[in-house]
Amino acid sequence: MNKTQRKKAHLIIHAASSAAAGIGSGMAPLPISDSVALLPIQTAMIVALAKVFNLKLTEGAAKAMATQFMAQQAGQMITRFAAGKIPIAGSIINGTTAAAITEAYGWSIVKEFSTEQN
Repeated sequence: MNKTQRKKAHLIIHAASSAAAGIGSGMAPLPISDSVALLPIQTAMIVALAKVFNLKLTEGAAKAMATQFMAQQAGQMITRFAAGKIPIAGSIINGTTAAAITEAYGWSIVKEFSTEQN
């Protein structure tokens, strides 16, 4: 991965993580999981990262990747959902966790895409 690709990936991942934090904290007090709202953010992140590495990836394939990731994170999402019921602290926990998970997922995608590029 070259310096330009790393910089673009950094911006894409941090933008997605910031959006995920907002969704996570905003949805914390609601009686539903935030995973449905996070799916489009993570799908868009995957599509944008594929473009950085000049990989052809359809939106459907990106959505499938994000859905698979969300299924793997189901336990953490349930925990975040439960923590979200705690006033104020729950919103902070939920937002921070959503951002951290999105950030980690973004960098794992970068690692995979940069390997495929070579």
